[in-house]
Amino acid sequence: MIRIILGEDQRLLRGALATLLSLEDDIEVVGEAENGEEALSLIQQFQPDIAVLDIEMPLKTGLDVAEAIQHSGGACRVIILTTFARPGYFQRAMQAGVYGYMLKDTDSDELSDAIRRVHDGKRVINAELSLAVWENPCPLSPRERDVMKLASQGLTLQEIGAQLFLSYGTVRNYMSEAISKLGANTRIEAIEIARKKGWLD
Repeated sequence: MIRIILGEDQRLLRGALATLLSLEDDIEVVGEAENGEEALSLIQQFQPDIAVLDIEMPLKTGLDVAEAIQHSGGACRVIILTTFARPGYFQRAMQAGVYGYMLKDTDSDELSDAIRRVHDGKRVINAELSLAVWENPCPLSPRERDVMKLASQGLTLQEIGAQLFLSYGTVRNYMSEAISKLGANTRIEAIEIARKKGWLD
C-alpha cells in the first residue's frame, strides 16, 4: 500500500483528490493539509511514502516543504502540482529533489500512475512544464538574481550593497546587466518579468 499525504489549500480540490485517489486499491491517503506547515507536520507524524503538494500554499509553499524534507534527510518523496509553467519554480523543484512535477489539471488516472512510478523511484515530469524550462532558461547569474530578489523586496541599491557586502557601483552594474538581459526598460519592469518567470523564488 502506497501511503500519501495531500497538501492543497483549496478544500474542494483537496477533497476531490483524496476521494479519487482513495478509490485506488494500492493507494491510501493518510493525511490532508490545507497549508505547507500542516503538510510538513503530517509528513513528520505519519512518515508517508509520498507527499502530493500544491506549489502555492499558505505559510509554506510546496517547494518549501520539499526543501525541508531534503534538508532533514526524510524518505518521503514529493510530487508537486502546479497551475504555473514557471521555469524558476521547476528549477527550484529539481534542486529540492522533487520526484514529480505535474499540472493541476492532470486527470486522476495519470496522477495515480505518477504516484506508482514515483514510489518505484522514477521521476515524472509533465512534458509541457519541462518544455517551458527548456525554452526559457534563466539568463541571470546567481549574483544578479540576489540583487533582483532584494530589489523586489523594496531595498535600495545602497541597502542591497550593505546586505551583500558589495559596493554601490557593483550593485548598480549587476542591476543594469539584469535589466539588459531581461529586455526591460526599468528596474520595476525587470523585477516583474523575473517574478512572472519564477526566477526570484
